Amino acid sequence: MRTWDEEIARRMQEAAESGELARAQGYGKPPAADPGWDSTPDALRMPMKILKDAGVAPPEIALFHERARLKALLEAAAEPETRRELQLRLHELEQVLSLRLESLRSFASK
Repeated sequence: MRTWDEEIARRMQEAAESGELARAQGYGKPPAADPGWDSTPDALRMPMKILKDAGVAPPEIALFHERARLKALLEAAAEPETRRELQLRLHELEQVLSLRLESLRSFASK
């Protein structure tokens, strides 16, 4: 039975021999520089790259968008009860966001 590495090497060799590999975008060229790569902690680089390549934003980005939306609603709200409710929701969201970011920082520092 072959190891995964041997199977991958075999398939890569087949793709190279058939010319399929040469048709791949960027074949034979160094990868384009990613401006966020150096500023991303080592432990998070590959997970973030996988998300980026898949066209998926990290879940924290959605939280930032929701925070901006709540802030805009809060600025536009005139009713005191509506303002209190929005402030509470914004405060809860900021706590969740803070905990998620702290979790990422602690994970990345390991």
